[in-house]
Amino acid sequence: MPISPMDEYLAHQTHETFDRVYTSDRNFYDRYYFNCYSKDGAIFLVTGMGQYPNLGVTDAFVSVSKGTRQFTVRASRELGSDRLDTSVGPFRTEVIEGLRTLRVRCDENDWGVDLDLTFRAQAPALEEPQSFTRASWGRVTQNVARYAQVGTWEGRLRVDGASYEVHPERWQGARDHSWGVRQVGEPVPPGIALRDIAKGVTGFFHNWLPMQFDDHWIKVTIDEDYAGNRLVEESRKMYYYGVDRPDEPMGRPSVEIDYHSGSRELKSALLTFDHPSGKPIRSRSTPLRTVYLAAGSGYMPSEDWGHGYYKGALAVEGVVHELGTPEQRRPYATLNETLCRFDLDDGSVGYGMHENLCVGVYRPAGFDTLGAVAR
Repeated sequence: MPISPMDEYLAHQTHETFDRVYTSDRNFYDRYYFNCYSKDGAIFLVTGMGQYPNLGVTDAFVSVSKGTRQFTVRASRELGSDRLDTSVGPFRTEVIEGLRTLRVRCDENDWGVDLDLTFRAQAPALEEPQSFTRASWGRVTQNVARYAQVGTWEGRLRVDGASYEVHPERWQGARDHSWGVRQVGEPVPPGIALRDIAKGVTGFFHNWLPMQFDDHWIKVTIDEDYAGNRLVEESRKMYYYGVDRPDEPMGRPSVEIDYHSGSRELKSALLTFDHPSGKPIRSRSTPLRTVYLAAGSGYMPSEDWGHGYYKGALAVEGVVHELGTPEQRRPYATLNETLCRFDLDDGSVGYGMHENLCVGVYRPAGFDTLGAVAR
């Protein structure tokens, strides 16, 4: 139990030092997530950093969508005992003012993506409902706390030889901070999970939308299992700092997704809120640009990289994916960060991300087998 700088703070929750977490579950993690987009839709980036105390690893990445290509830089190192050290190779994350202002950096490197960006919150952070999943055989596979927030960005970005001055009038986005138990690290033998796969009773449908409008944002989460049973739901309207209006519940959300033929990639979506007023509210998601997290970020692990994978004392890599055609996108169109325009039926227009994932069996969409795709 090494003593670390974090142990100086009067914040202990257990008898352990801060380098030890409450559970020995290998899947415990603690992670920052950010996205940033220009309002013209020309650039969309996603970056994140995670710590995995029971795997002894910390890692970070940035993926930038520009033109028809996606540029990714990623890094991993041994975690050590100092949980306050948020550096991984060229990456740094700095909390300037908790729940208000954060700075993310990726220094110059061999792969042509670097940035120094400061996020400033537009509204208070929203604590989301707990995400909890227990497998049919009893093991807890997900037990996650998360808060989310929207804001504006300022700083600089360089990608593919072009430099951008990032100003809050044109650049905005969302972030979250999540921690708990979720599958991370190198894969383990599936064991009894093979039984559910063989029966066709395994799958997950996920939608996560921070929607930014002129003076407020709307946050939506919809998680369902293979049969369409609701696991998590959330829909709330929250006003920005300086707007003296209370938060508003939006009612039970539902979503209908039109997928591109031959894939599970979002073509468009219709959100419906069963509003407490008794009058349903609808929002159309129109995609502008997508970051495919399966293309090198580690969120959807590949043979060579995944969140929490041990890569040695330090590893820094870069990859570029050409994603201009449906055939090029198809292997990566799983966990999709889709920048969208949101058109509400009251005439309001907003922008933000429609994160969407549909893996395994999902019977409401007609995906009755693991490999089924839209016609």
